[in-house]
Amino acid sequence: MSNVINLRQARKAKARSDKAREADANRAKFGRTKAQRAADAEEEKRRAALLDGARLDRTEDKDADGDQ
Repeated sequence: MSNVINLRQARKAKARSDKAREADANRAKFGRTKAQRAADAEEEKRRAALLDGARLDRTEDKDADGDQ
């Protein structure tokens, strides 16, 4: 005689395993490692510092002429 199974529980277990399989595929497809995120953050920080270092300060000397 075969075992009696609860079809509701079997259906939910199958749905969970399908979701887990899809999540693993999405992680592989879209996910990035912590090292990749850290490298990108470091690169962005370096770019921002380079841009700020090349910024020209434009201060208008209104009092230099005596005119305003």
